[in-house]
Amino acid sequence: MLDALNIDHEPISGSARIVSVVPSITELLFDLDLADNVVGRTGFCFYPRPEVRRVPKIGGTKDFDLEKLRSLHATHLIVNVDENPRDLVDAARRFIPNILVTHPLSPVDNISLYQLMGYVFNRVDKAETLAERFMNSYLSATSQTDKLAPERVLYIIWKKPWMTISQDTYIARVLASVGLDQIEVDSEARYPEVNIKALAGDVDHILLSTEPFAFRKKDIQELTLEIEGCGKPKISLINGEMTSWYGSRAIQGFDYLKSYRSSLISG
Repeated sequence: MLDALNIDHEPISGSARIVSVVPSITELLFDLDLADNVVGRTGFCFYPRPEVRRVPKIGGTKDFDLEKLRSLHATHLIVNVDENPRDLVDAARRFIPNILVTHPLSPVDNISLYQLMGYVFNRVDKAETLAERFMNSYLSATSQTDKLAPERVLYIIWKKPWMTISQDTYIARVLASVGLDQIEVDSEARYPEVNIKALAGDVDHILLSTEPFAFRKKDIQELTLEIEGCGKPKISLINGEMTSWYGSRAIQGFDYLKSYRSSLISG
């Protein structure tokens, strides 16, 4: 089965030793009943608690330690185009025989992600179960989208400088599927810096994500003062794990977004 780089992968024979440097996929591996096969993770792979704590950490998503990785004698490394630097991944190819590259860009890409992991690691039945659960959650959350007027949003992921997302991202497509349309910004970057004051008048809502920057209620108050006189968008926190984590977390994510969109519009 093909990964995001169109590299063909065959099912394992024997026991796999898997290192995941993608937090959401680490969680997915546990949900596919592969806990005993996961031998390495990043310090940002928090779930599932407490089971994941037994797995050795090899650094972060952007700076994982190649020597620690080498010492784990992994048969498979799972990476992501957005999250992991290409030079580190290329270096790992010198000693890891199988590297699975992922790059979900839309909600339904979760299905092919489940299928890839299920096929390679002999968990096809469990992957199909997850796919069914995902589609039920996704269809429930999006069933009314076409009947509602879309809300224009500015989704913020970082402070000092303010940073947002482009429309060509998984997060933007997830938001759009429930009627929260990320505005287009004048940048070719996927995660560009923005002038919030200049954009505040063009949006209905500014959404402060709880990750990667840990926005809190105090940031709402500070930003409200900063954009005073520049429009009157509603400023709200949004759980970044529920919008940006693909894999099995996306099932819970769409349950969350169904309620979130309703509360955002009615609140």
